[in-house]
Amino acid sequence: MDLRNKIAGHPDFPKPGILFRDFAPALRDPAALTYMADEVERRFPAGDIDVVAGIESRGFILGTLMAVRYNRGLVMIRKAGKTPGETRSVSYDLEYGSATIETRDDAIEKGARVLICDDLLATGGTAAAAAELVEAAEAEVVGMAFIIELKGLEGRGKIGRHRIESLVEY
Repeated sequence: MDLRNKIAGHPDFPKPGILFRDFAPALRDPAALTYMADEVERRFPAGDIDVVAGIESRGFILGTLMAVRYNRGLVMIRKAGKTPGETRSVSYDLEYGSATIETRDDAIEKGARVLICDDLLATGGTAAAAAELVEAAEAEVVGMAFIIELKGLEGRGKIGRHRIESLVEY
């Protein structure tokens, strides 16, 4: 299946000059959902994964799909201030400013093998911060799965040593 046919492009969103790649049309197609899960599982076999982490908010979709597929739990990596209880957080730089993501202190067990999921890899800042959160829990990042990768923004370079798999590249 060519997922490109299921990804919409929205020019000048969220601001002029940006072409927003939207995988929402793929979510309406059961065959596309099955294909996404099959492809991620082919690249990251279930036996290698103890828990799946989804990055807020669209990463929760792929993360949940894979957690169900693997029969594993899901950890939510959220924007600062959205997680109750004791948290662990990482701040990182954006193009204009900074952001912070967090997860509960007890969300990831020491030594767990974690697959990080998100919808899109762009500049890599959020994904790199998510990996830092996992490693701060003394867990292992098995890899990162993305639906879409914007190659021109060179996000892979920011993530570094972690294995990255993207289903569609632009």
